[in-house]
Amino acid sequence: MQAKDTINLLLENSPSGTITAKQVTECGVHRSVLQELVETGDLYRYGRGLYIRSDTWEDDFYLLQCKYGRGIYSHDTSLYLLGYSDRTPAKYTMTFPKGYNAPSLKQESIIIRRVIPDNYSFGIIEIKSPSGNPIMIYDLERTLCDIVRGSGSDIQVVNEAMKRYAASKEKNIHKLMKYAEQLRVGPKILRYMEVLL
Repeated sequence: MQAKDTINLLLENSPSGTITAKQVTECGVHRSVLQELVETGDLYRYGRGLYIRSDTWEDDFYLLQCKYGRGIYSHDTSLYLLGYSDRTPAKYTMTFPKGYNAPSLKQESIIIRRVIPDNYSFGIIEIKSPSGNPIMIYDLERTLCDIVRGSGSDIQVVNEAMKRYAASKEKNIHKLMKYAEQLRVGPKILRYMEVLL
């Protein structure tokens, strides 16, 4: 009974209602107790080593990022989370460093983007998911560069985001152009800005 009390305490201290097998082991509780709680319906196994309370509202943004710690929300998903697109993404887009490969990634209903390590880490910010949990996404300037860079983003979504950005008081053209040079989309971004500003 003491093991279940420890797990309940960990869950109470988790604002997202999630717990990992690693946390349980660090508290000296055997992982088999987690399986027992899944069988009784108290917990739901979201992924390898990641469990969620059954009565908790599932925050897919947060849980996917817990499951794939190197994944950063990007492209259309990032635009939506930043309030620059009204279109809810049918599939979330996550960017990973080249070489990162989790076997279960292919089974997820997400769009996977890979970038070279030099282009992976810049522009990452932390925001709250719609459910209030912390998630990592690319900032607006990085996202704008990403959506004009490759294929897959709807041209209407791109145009609308660029218009909103150009009209925004928070725009940072210097940062946008710096990112554009790094990601080799300088001429494309410049064309948008020349038309809109």
